Amino acid sequence: MYICHYIALRVVPLVTVRVSEELKKRMSEARHINWSEVVRRAILDALEGGGERNLAKAVLLNERNVIVPDEGFDSVEVIRAWREKIQRRW
Repeated sequence: MYICHYIALRVVPLVTVRVSEELKKRMSEARHINWSEVVRRAILDALEGGGERNLAKAVLLNERNVIVPDEGFDSVEVIRAWREKIQRRW
């Protein structure tokens, strides 16, 4: 009688990520972090709508940084002046 052991190997695709030397050094110092899992979660987050959250955050940041012009400021005059300046070059 023979006893056979079958080992099932699950082959998964390999993805390579390039990082700077400085970032690689910092990652090596944080040995407790499973970087493969970090990358997997980031990819899933991006695919499942994480980009929408980033867009919402960008909109909020943009709204916070809106510059209110001085009273009497005419943007049309500024745009015309820049266009005339550019046209003189050509």
